[in-house]
Amino acid sequence: MRLPHPRGRATPRRSHPVDELLPPAKLALYGVQHVLAFYAGAVVVPILLAGAIGLSERDLIHLINADLFTCGIASIIQSVGFWKVGVRLPLLQGVTFTAVSPMIAIGLAAGGGTQGLLAIYGAVIVAGLVTFFAAPYFSRLIRFFPPVVTGSVILIIGLALLPTAAQDVIGGARHPEPANPRNLALALGTLALIVIIQRVSRGFLATVAVLIGLVVGTFVAWAIGAASFTSVADLGWFGVTTPFFFGIPKFSVAAVVSMIVVMLITAVETTGDVFATGEIVGKRIGRDDVARALRADGLATTIGGILNSFPYTCFAENVGLVRLTRVTSRYVVAVAGLVMIVIGMLPKIGAVVASIPDPVLGGAALAMFATVAVVGVQTLARVDFDDHRNVVIVGSSVGLAILVTVQPEVAKAVPGWAQIVLGSGITLGSVTAIGLNVVFHHVGKDFGPAVAGTPGAGSVRLDQVNRMSREEFVSTFRRLLQAGEWVVERAYDRRPFADTAQLRYAFQDSIFAGTHEEQRKLMSHYPDLGADIAGDTPRGEESLRDQASAGLTSLTEQDHTEFGDLTSAYRDRFGIPLIVCVRDAGTRGEILRDGWQRLENSASQEHAAGLVEVAKIASRRFGDQVADANPIHSARAWSLRRGEA
Repeated sequence: MRLPHPRGRATPRRSHPVDELLPPAKLALYGVQHVLAFYAGAVVVPILLAGAIGLSERDLIHLINADLFTCGIASIIQSVGFWKVGVRLPLLQGVTFTAVSPMIAIGLAAGGGTQGLLAIYGAVIVAGLVTFFAAPYFSRLIRFFPPVVTGSVILIIGLALLPTAAQDVIGGARHPEPANPRNLALALGTLALIVIIQRVSRGFLATVAVLIGLVVGTFVAWAIGAASFTSVADLGWFGVTTPFFFGIPKFSVAAVVSMIVVMLITAVETTGDVFATGEIVGKRIGRDDVARALRADGLATTIGGILNSFPYTCFAENVGLVRLTRVTSRYVVAVAGLVMIVIGMLPKIGAVVASIPDPVLGGAALAMFATVAVVGVQTLARVDFDDHRNVVIVGSSVGLAILVTVQPEVAKAVPGWAQIVLGSGITLGSVTAIGLNVVFHHVGKDFGPAVAGTPGAGSVRLDQVNRMSREEFVSTFRRLLQAGEWVVERAYDRRPFADTAQLRYAFQDSIFAGTHEEQRKLMSHYPDLGADIAGDTPRGEESLRDQASAGLTSLTEQDHTEFGDLTSAYRDRFGIPLIVCVRDAGTRGEILRDGWQRLENSASQEHAAGLVEVAKIASRRFGDQVADANPIHSARAWSLRRGEA
């Protein structure tokens, strides 16, 4: 007899939270929040450059409008994506601070003023094209970004941004007043309001806490005379940038080479931001993701040179906002991009946003930037610090980053070309972490296939597996299954393994070689779909990782009921849990539909089906171990699987 679905209807298809399309009102509100958090940082580069190369106020206003307009286009490219361009994560694009010093040098060498701008734009256009076409080659270096590197870079990004927030707290770089109690009160009041909202609210208000803090803080500042909107009246309603507004770009070999070096350095920062965002939203970052992000950087930079703007990269400031609000939809950033395009065409609106007092912005920035550092700490928690090499990598990179962040004048002690690296704590720390990881974990080592661990936390390579004792082998691979050490022990007996495929086959064959009682006992240890799982053990962590891939760890009350009905009915009929490799099973609705259909099978067929699912889960977990140990292998395998699909 056919057992009907208890609800009589299919569960609607659900996508990853990154791809979730929120209601228009929420998209607009969250998008505006990103713009407010981003705006001040977005206009800093034009302001610094204009003052250094002698541009007029009229030119500066045009640069700011062009910057915002192009920021919007770049952010849409990165978040929405097309073809192989755009990482499709909630990453906002902004002008890189790394380019400030080189652009000033290029502009002054060309005579300053608008003539200097033309030389800068020529270099920017060429550097953007080089970045676009070199992206897939740079992405192959992802094997040099294990947790010890990515964690260090993410931590450095957060720490290096905090002085910027502190500068805003005391009134900003142009009008600093460290002893002004009003500035401190506005900053701490804004921060306190954000914290209070996060503490007392668990719903919508918590996700817009930063926006509320900025709006309320600005209103209070206006009420006490610390904010002014008089500049709004001095600007026109409409103004749009046009290609090559200042003239046809000029091309200089020295300027182009200098800007290409800048883009190579910013590629490191972009890679760190992509990994940071991947950690926050729960998506594994592979080689193809890095390549798409860098292509977007290159394309946006080329567009920037054409539309009178500058080199673009992922903006670390907004990574902290994603972490703080837990709103991970990439379409929020796409809407933020649309808002910036509109602001770039409406100078009066831009002036209103620009009127947010620096102390209010600084209070919000303290919360956002610190959360980026927290993500770095969480990533570093996966690193083996019993290995002193990892201590040296993290300590040296963070130490050097803080050195040049706290004492930026030290960059003047080196030649101009080296100041590109020493002028930014994020850049110096990132380069140091990558370089030391190569020295300690790659130079002088065998480059055979790694099958477990991570390059920064002790890789386990195939030749080491073949030399392991039985106890070491079981300890290394026991987490592939929820129980049943007998499977791993029988796989051990199949040594030596010529390659990782043979090792994988050994686990699969051993599962099916067990007795009926062994197999049934093994299957009984797998958790129910959608159940609350304790992640405080390696096997619990693996189960959480499995079920999270299909969103089964964030079910609604209705979802829990539907999965509970299914799993209870299955246990009552067959005496074992319903086992599904959810990473191969599609959507939640498809999992529910197929589960109810399996209730029509015989006990023998479901015993066999359960073993197949156990083997598929073990194979997926084995793939994860190989991926952590050798990310390039993972990226290639993932690309092949996607092509087959």
